[in-house]
Amino acid sequence: MNPVQWRGPGSVWRDPACRLGARDMAVAAAGLGAWGLVTGVAMTKSGLGLPLALAMTLLVYAGSAQLTALPLLVAGAPVWLIAATAFCVNLRFVIFSVQWRRLLGGLPRRQRIGLAYLATDNMLALFTARYRDQPANATQVAYFVGGGAVNWAAWQGASIAGILLGEAIPAAWGLQFAGTLSLLAVACALVRDRLAVACAAVAAAVALSAQALPLRLNLVAAIAAAVVAGLLIERLLRRGPAADRGLQ
Repeated sequence: MNPVQWRGPGSVWRDPACRLGARDMAVAAAGLGAWGLVTGVAMTKSGLGLPLALAMTLLVYAGSAQLTALPLLVAGAPVWLIAATAFCVNLRFVIFSVQWRRLLGGLPRRQRIGLAYLATDNMLALFTARYRDQPANATQVAYFVGGGAVNWAAWQGASIAGILLGEAIPAAWGLQFAGTLSLLAVACALVRDRLAVACAAVAAAVALSAQALPLRLNLVAAIAAAVVAGLLIERLLRRGPAADRGLQ
């Protein structure tokens, strides 16, 4: 049974771990803001109206899924394909939830749903870097809330700025490249073991080799290939030391 109990928002915000999480996340806020700004600009330039763009950034709150869905929306792709692509891009959160279950699994449903909204890639990277292999406790929830709040504010502030100012921001600023760099930093932080390295290599190889596919289906193919590769490699690792040595 998960020992973590919800202490109430006032207690969580007063916990020093909440401020620690906020400080840790603030370090990554500049790169995250660049990515959010790029996403906001992309939504505006893709032709989304202001209400729809604001609703997308506030409700979806998933930059990779938003950037993947936008060209499909512009191309007039069917809804099922847009939904399936966004689902595939965010499929990694199913795996991430195994980590969060240890921390959040014992909380009331309302708090679980609210905190799940704040569970992002860089939140997972920061959290596991600080609390790796430690038993879950209420202090870690406060850290999660502090980091998640800063992450949300940095992303939404920059994304909304991009939506409102998108037409006025010249392409010469190179914001798209800054957004790519911030994504790359988050991805590198998550690749910590041989299994992740192998999956990342497979995904990169398939994404590049399948660039000719329409509607950016190379991304879907890359995700599917990486998942299959991960499952196969994990099965090999479970067979025993002999198989494990073969992968070193």
